[in-house]
Amino acid sequence: MKYDVVVIGGGPSGLMAAITAGQNGASTLLIEKGKKLGRKLAISGGGRCNVTNVLPDKELIEHIPGNGKFLYSAFSHFNNYSIIDYFESLGVELKEEDKGRMFPVNDKAMTVVNKLVEQIDVYSIDTRLQTKVEAVHYGESSHTIILDNGEKIETTSVVIAVGGKSVPHTGSEGQGYAWAKKAGHTITELYPTEVPMTSNAPFIKAKTLQGISLRDVAITALKPNGKPIKTHRWDVLFTHEGISGPAALRLSQYVVKALKRHNVNEITVSVDCFPDINKDQLVKQLMDASESSPNKSIKHVWKPFLQERVLSYMLEQIDLDEYTTYHHLEKKKVLELAHFMKHFTFEVNGTLSIEKAFITGGGVSLKEIIPNQMASKIMDRLFFCGEILDIHGYTGGFNITAAFSTGQVAGINAAYRALEEK
Repeated sequence: MKYDVVVIGGGPSGLMAAITAGQNGASTLLIEKGKKLGRKLAISGGGRCNVTNVLPDKELIEHIPGNGKFLYSAFSHFNNYSIIDYFESLGVELKEEDKGRMFPVNDKAMTVVNKLVEQIDVYSIDTRLQTKVEAVHYGESSHTIILDNGEKIETTSVVIAVGGKSVPHTGSEGQGYAWAKKAGHTITELYPTEVPMTSNAPFIKAKTLQGISLRDVAITALKPNGKPIKTHRWDVLFTHEGISGPAALRLSQYVVKALKRHNVNEITVSVDCFPDINKDQLVKQLMDASESSPNKSIKHVWKPFLQERVLSYMLEQIDLDEYTTYHHLEKKKVLELAHFMKHFTFEVNGTLSIEKAFITGGGVSLKEIIPNQMASKIMDRLFFCGEILDIHGYTGGFNITAAFSTGQVAGINAAYRALEEK
């Protein structure tokens, strides 16, 4: 049988592409090399599936620093509110959480996955699970998908939706780049984004703060000359290898680029533990707290300011005894501590590997893609969607939004183009 559309890859963009192609009357086959569809969706958002984000288009684009502006066309067809409407039309109730993130009300990612898989059945879309594609052969009137067992599948349109190189256990191993290159496409440099950073700082090596989160802090990457590169505000988690947490993950791509651009082995990051107040205000709050309980140790009275281990570490670094009381407290030491709290600086030397990143930076060059179709400018009836494209966003529903949006646009245009040939 010859299909109108074959979609390779059963992640969020591939599922949406296949469903949309089927919905628009194309005979469609979805090929997935794993045992299940939607594996990356099933683990997204900590297993709760952050399906999108409700920020307005302009802010949404700003949260997709990897070529987000390319998505304006796709978003004009199918944006974050379209995604919300779509899932609610399928009976998936959604709720809004902090920073505009949208989750299923029942906090179960499998609800989202199962509803998409149901739509595969609704539109009679064929699926081939545990099926590996060896190669894609491009022809003038049809394309041929070669499976690893030698089987050949003919199709009019092909949608490549196999993801990047991050989270390989979900099936994203970078195999799609070779198929894109064969069609004449350029692959921009690949690098990890949304990835924990590594550090050789003594307190990291000693695991002094391992497992501690700093909530709602501002973390800044600095150029070698001390000027800021980028600041992100959210939570930071200290690990046995360096730092993680949403603010650090968002900053990671800027660190990767800075290490390369400046040809250095380390980049300084600075954490402001109290971004809403200045140093003088912090000093006053610390002094007032100590003065109000003059006979208690500063370790006790300053406990509400920072986690105990972080506070103890900082006091040790400035050589201030944590059992000091207000009666023996020197203001210059409080000034020193406040500075430390506002400028907790240390060096990071890189990130974990691209395989351990949440998202792949780089991919199929967008100069070679028609933005309102997700169609190749080089090869007729070839479409791309999702993370294989040189598009990446921050965590918080932005990458899944891009995946669903590009998948929908690729699916509908692959179907239209195939049906034109009939």
